[in-house]
Amino acid sequence: MNPLSSGRRGRILALVGVVILFAIVIGGLLPNLVIMGLAASHVVPDPEAAPSAQVAIVLGAKVYPDGSPSPMLADRLETAVALYKQGKVRKLLLSGDHGQKTYDEVNAMLQYVLASGVPSPDVFTDHAGFSTYETMYRARDVFQVTQALVVTQRFHLARAVYTARCLGLEATGVEADLRPYFDETRFSLREWPARMKAFLELHLTKPEPTYLGPPLPIDGDGRATRG
Repeated sequence: MNPLSSGRRGRILALVGVVILFAIVIGGLLPNLVIMGLAASHVVPDPEAAPSAQVAIVLGAKVYPDGSPSPMLADRLETAVALYKQGKVRKLLLSGDHGQKTYDEVNAMLQYVLASGVPSPDVFTDHAGFSTYETMYRARDVFQVTQALVVTQRFHLARAVYTARCLGLEATGVEADLRPYFDETRFSLREWPARMKAFLELHLTKPEPTYLGPPLPIDGDGRATRG
């Protein structure tokens, strides 16, 4: 059998490359379009436009070494406090990363909302919200949430709301963009692969969270969640 000519071999390799590239593009584009498209009708621009719900879930973000929240996190907390004071929700669920003694998003969030006048019994803390997926999974299984307002920045809301709704929560996203953020473009770009990962977790791998634990119903006393 005659070996393939170099020209024919080159055309075959080029075709294979095009097929692979096409698969990569479709594999990345489709989950993003699905997530953004399905979540779009479940997002509102501010607290006043939000429906009533059991709880506002506040997703964690960077905390500085002195314990103060970054601007993005502060705006999420301000938005959640506004939802509580407007009577849109009865409880707040503050979910973030407290996986190390030297880094604690959750207690920084707690101190912020308590200082803003939210009563301690109405504030639940989730110290194992290591990702959006884990936060929503634990909201459902540990805190027994069925209906929630999800509070985060616009660039993150589609993934957060889609994740919550795929896990069975009746979720509406509330935008927490109270100012410009210098690193928002970088975070927006990171959302593309993050949405791909979320799509795989929700529809294929379906991992359990790092930690679950006994039920702590959101209709109870939030002080039981301190730690």
